[in-house]
Amino acid sequence: MRSVLLSLLFIGGLSSWLLGQPIGKSSYETRVAVAAEKMAEKDYYNAVVLYEEAFEERKDERLLPLIGELNLKLRDYTKAQRAYAQALRRDKDDKMTGLRYFYGLSLKLGGNYAEAIPEFQKFLASSPSDSLKELAQNEIAGAELALTWANQKPKIEVTSIDRDLNSPFSEYSPAFSRGGNLYYSGFNRPDVIIVEEDNQDYHAKIYFAEREEKAEAGYKKPDSLDQKINRPGFHTGNVAFSTDGNRMFFTRSTLQGNEVADSKIYFSVGGDGAWGAPNELVGVNGDFLAKHPAVGELFGKEVLFFSANIEGGYGGLDLYYATLKSEGVYGDPISLGPKINTPGDEITPFFFNGTLYFSSNGLPGLGGQDIFFSAWNGSMWSEPRNMGIGFNSAQDDQYFALDAEGYLGALTSNRPGGRFVRSRTCCDDIYGFTIEKIKADLVVGIFDAGRKPLNGGTVKLTISEILGDGSPKSQTNANGNRFDFPLELDKSFKVFATREGYFPDSAIVSTAGLEQSKSFEQRFYLKQVPPPPPVEPEYDTITIQQAIVLENILYDFDDDKIKPEAESDLTLVFDLMKQYPEMVIELSSHTDYRGVDAYNERLSQRRAESAKRWLVAKGVEADRIVAKGYGEKQPKTISARVAQQDSLFKEGDLLTPSFIDEIKTEEERERAHSINRRTEFKIIKGPTSITIKRTSLRKQTNKPAPNRNANPGASSAGASRPASVIVIHELSTLRGRKDLKGVPIMQFKERVIDFGEVKKGEKREHTFEFANLGDTPLQIGVISTCDCTTTEYSTDPVPPGGKGKIRVIFDSTEKEHDEVIDVDIILDNTEPDTGRPIIERLQYKYTLR
Repeated sequence: MRSVLLSLLFIGGLSSWLLGQPIGKSSYETRVAVAAEKMAEKDYYNAVVLYEEAFEERKDERLLPLIGELNLKLRDYTKAQRAYAQALRRDKDDKMTGLRYFYGLSLKLGGNYAEAIPEFQKFLASSPSDSLKELAQNEIAGAELALTWANQKPKIEVTSIDRDLNSPFSEYSPAFSRGGNLYYSGFNRPDVIIVEEDNQDYHAKIYFAEREEKAEAGYKKPDSLDQKINRPGFHTGNVAFSTDGNRMFFTRSTLQGNEVADSKIYFSVGGDGAWGAPNELVGVNGDFLAKHPAVGELFGKEVLFFSANIEGGYGGLDLYYATLKSEGVYGDPISLGPKINTPGDEITPFFFNGTLYFSSNGLPGLGGQDIFFSAWNGSMWSEPRNMGIGFNSAQDDQYFALDAEGYLGALTSNRPGGRFVRSRTCCDDIYGFTIEKIKADLVVGIFDAGRKPLNGGTVKLTISEILGDGSPKSQTNANGNRFDFPLELDKSFKVFATREGYFPDSAIVSTAGLEQSKSFEQRFYLKQVPPPPPVEPEYDTITIQQAIVLENILYDFDDDKIKPEAESDLTLVFDLMKQYPEMVIELSSHTDYRGVDAYNERLSQRRAESAKRWLVAKGVEADRIVAKGYGEKQPKTISARVAQQDSLFKEGDLLTPSFIDEIKTEEERERAHSINRRTEFKIIKGPTSITIKRTSLRKQTNKPAPNRNANPGASSAGASRPASVIVIHELSTLRGRKDLKGVPIMQFKERVIDFGEVKKGEKREHTFEFANLGDTPLQIGVISTCDCTTTEYSTDPVPPGGKGKIRVIFDSTEKEHDEVIDVDIILDNTEPDTGRPIIERLQYKYTLR
């Protein structure tokens, strides 16, 4: 009868099986000889027991390096440290400097980082072994990293997943099915297994543990899969699933002693609790160890990641991928390259949402195997990054896995605190963790400038990167001032607050890079829109002796001929003379005070006579018109209308020479002179009052405007007004603004359109075209309108002189009556002096039928 003591371990992703036969008492020589045989058979457990017994008998220091090596393989780091330390203390001649690498490694794996670093440094200073130098440097970097992170809080809480799942033996390769159930490999035995010759059922199996209905309750009692999967005579493990959950991948392995002799990857089709007969994969298996399958996607195609010791690799086990060709058939293995693979071992890959998670002992880490991650950008991998404290420990951490949602996870570790059969760190347990679902929301409050709550506002939220595309989220709160929005992660949002009668405001909120849930708060303090200027009456009532300026009567320099553009005003006077046949008027001309007085008076008289002749030629009796040239004798008194148009003057100012001379700049003085240079008419006989349309006497803006009534000898002779004047539309907040420097000006071909009759349910659209007549690039922030209207427009800046379009689409489905719809264009531009946003309004109307 043959007895075998067996315990499943997992060293660095390599199945290391603790196998041995009971040995009777024997002499020192016999123990050493049998121990050497067991070591050659890779029966590390019995080998170390025999060497330790032999050392206790003879204290033969030559056995210490072997005892250290075997305990290191069996992950008993405390015993390994003790053996190496004794050996190096007795090495007075420094003949065993190579042991310092392994002594430093046992110290590091035991968490003694500060003691490990000097041992690695001594090894580097004295060892001729080039093969271990790179690994020693890597271990120093890892130990220094661990010391740097020593006081950091773990990134995540990792706890034993379930006592019913973890046994004193090793459990490994956790994987979540689409249904959230857990698969893993292990013995699921409570104690040491004594295997008799007639009982060979000691192999590792895949187990299935169903998730309890309440997640916090854990898992139901595990059960092994049937013999279709767990084939007798093979160790079965390394579970992985396809994205749809319908294919399960796993490995079947055989051992030589405590090491894997053969390992191949298989797949089975089915689902939880019902897996079909497996088949060996084609393309990923060969004359090498193929282990740790994981499904992923590269270049838009499904691939299988796995670890293998293919000849020509970078280290012991490297990571490869093979592209799926058909069910169970893959292309040739392709190495993930030197960015991922190292001279050490890279194992247990897991791919999720474009990120590869894997374990490596060839990168700087806290322990032996640490978990790393690398992101795939579509063409290359990012530099691997350590997952940090919590995910990693001073020991071996591997088999990182997540469920389908990515918030529940598991890993395998031999960190202290788990269950064990030989030493505190001999055996792997499965640990679970939960990743917090990062959430973000936004709370908006609208207040007035006095910080009092402002009810009845509207808040719109749009993604700033695609501003103007699609319909932004919008809320209106008629009875309060609070607005709540859930936010997507890794995006930037633009928030707009509006309220009738107040200037809008906006802010940017970004959820990019959030590592924990956050509630954003944004308060807006809106300034009230000042009341609009009083609407000018459509008609003026002109009384007797009231002088009315004829703004379009202009003359060339030193000339009294009537110009074509003056005819509109003279025609108006002619029409009034016909309308009121008893009316007698004085037609007067005035100059500024510059030049020779007598000449100015003669020039103004000639001009007044010229205007009279024009009217007489049209049929007005000559005795009904008194032509009078006043020269500079009657300076103009500023009217309310002129004061409103030009902030330089106040109503009632008399533009005398002394007043004008006190004005600071030449440009401002010229504005005063131009007001004094005028042609007027007033009723001197007949009706005491007449009614006239106010706009009839406005200056024509599309005509050139030379210097009105310029008189020879004046310093500004020949000066002219601007060739054109920009008219600000009444639907613009720039209306009434005197200084238009530094602001964009939206000039539309039309601002108000009529869709006419619209049948309920019909859609209508119109494209409004505009030009930027200002001196500053125009930037549309957002367009605010009703839910029945969608808009399309570009957010690219419109340079001065540039043009743009705004497409407006009206959907009448929800409408019940005729309506005029406002479309408010809120610019990112603000008025330079007040900081108020610039708003341009469009309108459309319709008749519902």
